[in-house]
Amino acid sequence: MAPAPTVPDAPGALPLMGHAPRLRDPLGFLTRTGLVRHEGLARLRVGPFSALLVCDPDLTHRMLVEDRTFDKGGPHYDRAREWLGNGLVSCPHGVHRRQRRAVQPAFHADRMPAYARAMAEQISSITDRWHEGQVLDVLPQLKAITARAAIATMFADMPRNVSVPALIHEFDLLVAGVYRRMWMPAPLDRLPVLGNGRYYQARDRVRRTIGRIIDTYRTRGTDNGDLLSLLLASGSAEGGRAVPDEEVIDQVMTFFVGGTEPPAVALSWALHLLTQHPKVEERLHAEVDSVLTDAGTGASFADLPRLRFTEQVITEALRLYPPLWMVTRTTTTDTELGGHHVKQGTVLVYSPYLIHHRPGLYPDPELFDPDRWGDDSPTKPRKEAFIPFGAGARKCIGDTFGIAEATLALATIARSWRLEPVPGRNVRPSALSVLSPGGLTLKVRSRKLR
Repeated sequence: MAPAPTVPDAPGALPLMGHAPRLRDPLGFLTRTGLVRHEGLARLRVGPFSALLVCDPDLTHRMLVEDRTFDKGGPHYDRAREWLGNGLVSCPHGVHRRQRRAVQPAFHADRMPAYARAMAEQISSITDRWHEGQVLDVLPQLKAITARAAIATMFADMPRNVSVPALIHEFDLLVAGVYRRMWMPAPLDRLPVLGNGRYYQARDRVRRTIGRIIDTYRTRGTDNGDLLSLLLASGSAEGGRAVPDEEVIDQVMTFFVGGTEPPAVALSWALHLLTQHPKVEERLHAEVDSVLTDAGTGASFADLPRLRFTEQVITEALRLYPPLWMVTRTTTTDTELGGHHVKQGTVLVYSPYLIHHRPGLYPDPELFDPDRWGDDSPTKPRKEAFIPFGAGARKCIGDTFGIAEATLALATIARSWRLEPVPGRNVRPSALSVLSPGGLTLKVRSRKLR
């Protein structure tokens, strides 16, 4: 039998440093070096660290579906577990099925109307305070909306001594630290330098805060019909025992991040893209005006089926700028992938951003085109080509929640406001743990005054 071929280096590797200089512009590295056309695997090196970058969409899909062999692991999840623990997103395969069964009822379709009402209230509470000519630092504004919506669905009985803005700030510090620490070797990751001190302090404060909320719920002993009540009431598969507090904290942190960062980032990119494409914006306004006819009210759950183009705008923003743009996995056994022998313990990297920008999957991949996702589109992408939420058994459990939240928010904003770019402000992708629009500042214009 012929030996398996050696995995080639990704373009641009330098002696000793490998691809470290290239990763200063990671999106350019993925799109301008030919990797978006590469079939199979490419070796990614950062100093002594080595991983296999999965460039092929079919191999990426196989890796995501075969989650027993390609388990959550590698630098991305190793760092995430430092503060998320072993929640549903970051836990290993061995406990994932039990956890998923325990939390699945929280995401049943019959719960969505209540969640949507909580979302709509928080969306309106923020956007109703905007005024003509106001200049917005967009991402913090939208994070305030999504964070408050996430909190409303998780904690119907939030203790008064918990500061929501402070909680959001601590999570921002943690999310920002994951990518920076992904490539940080030991023992630098433990030294009180390079932001490590702030990172660990934020982690400890957040976990203590959630622990206090759990204590309050257990003391009161009431079922508030929210996510935390469900987690506290659910028994584990091992004899119906109560879920330990540490696991509940892990799940709460996981759902807070998942319900805050991705929808806020997707919505931010959508608003930015609309400012660059006025004809798309006109179509969005036409749809919103025809659907949201009641004066003084924002979008509701009942409106979602008729906000199809609004949802397509969000979907296309997720394609162009998937929040989780680079993710890692680890092999649990020797296996084969793309004609290569892959040893147990090998770190694999896949990039939704890379897959979403492959010209063989998406004609004119850099073009913002919401019509790609229309039901009658002749070039509607195949399911395996769109992976902002992953795939298989580990696909994000809150994908429907996130899309609904971003769609409701975009429709509510578009009903009353136009957002214009501020001259002289440049928007650049900030590719850290989450792919966010750095420097996005927009001016509020009232549509009612036009």
